[in-house]
Amino acid sequence: MLVAVLGCRPRCRASWEHRVILDRYILRQFLATFFFTMLALSVLFVIIDLFERLDKFIDRSVGLVDALWYYLAYLPFILKLVIPVSTLLAALFGVGRLATANELTAMRAAGQSFWRFLTPYLLIGLLISAGQVYFNGWVVPRANTEHARLERTLFGEGSGGSLFNLYFRDVPTRNVYIEFYDEPARTARTVRIEDFENVDHPRMRWRIEAPQMVWDTVRNVWVAEQAVRRTFTADSMTISTHARLDVPFTIPHQDIVRLQKEVGELTLDEVEPYLQTLKAGGKDTRGQEIDHYGEWAFPFANAVIVCIAVPFASVRRRGGIAVNVAAAMVVAFGYIAFTVISKAVGAATTLPPVVIGWSANAVFLLAALVTVMVLRR
Repeated sequence: MLVAVLGCRPRCRASWEHRVILDRYILRQFLATFFFTMLALSVLFVIIDLFERLDKFIDRSVGLVDALWYYLAYLPFILKLVIPVSTLLAALFGVGRLATANELTAMRAAGQSFWRFLTPYLLIGLLISAGQVYFNGWVVPRANTEHARLERTLFGEGSGGSLFNLYFRDVPTRNVYIEFYDEPARTARTVRIEDFENVDHPRMRWRIEAPQMVWDTVRNVWVAEQAVRRTFTADSMTISTHARLDVPFTIPHQDIVRLQKEVGELTLDEVEPYLQTLKAGGKDTRGQEIDHYGEWAFPFANAVIVCIAVPFASVRRRGGIAVNVAAAMVVAFGYIAFTVISKAVGAATTLPPVVIGWSANAVFLLAALVTVMVLRR
């Protein structure tokens, strides 16, 4: 088929027009397998989850529309997981099909080099990676927020979305307790703030109690109303009352709302200030920083695994599809296992979190380069 498409005698150099035709042919097969695999795996995920939750749907008398909306909100998280696997299977099956039908041989006979053959796959892998960065970083978190809301509404699971009993460590020596936070009104109810001398010798210096604390949007400060301040010295305590008192609480309104979300509900640009707020309070955020950089690195696995799958599948083997499925499972589970192990081991080292977060991609990119050099013809 491809010899006829190229329209040239064996060993001749294909023209630019013929190369475009080949690229379209290659990408059409790749994308058909990619979208079919993505759809099949997504449906499988939904069916498994539906069977697990079917009794809850029945007990709560969840309607069809609510159930459909629930899984529509769940779908982006599913796609986040299945896109790299779909890319891997599409590359393996697409190239494997060409090798089995001897179409790779026709390409080589027409002057198509291995690197030229790899180029369209690598480009589509990079495009999928770039698209998944935005999808994982901004679309999925918003869908996760809606999915969490539906879980609370339909099944009564989760935190209920209410901001009750909030505890903050503003700085390492200051603790803040808020019994209830009214997000629309930007008002905290029943507030208690305690400040200590230092971390090693936590002797209280002062304490502020107020029935209400309001966020001043003009000055960007917290103002306690009807506040009582107790100041402690070595052998005495001074009490003062204030109708309005500027409070040394540095976490702004938007960060309070952000801190109450799960990390999976934060967009990639929201995670950085979230971690900075936690770090300012003295919390160890190393593990969360590693996960953050891992979220940036994960989408680029699409481009890396293409470089592994294409040369592997281009070699004709006995077993055909079965071998490709086995290879896909090995690569997928190998990547997941290495990611988990590297995060666990890296958290106990002094390596920068960015290095640990990207280590799985770096190792598998090296494996891809070795695979290309060994298997290319």
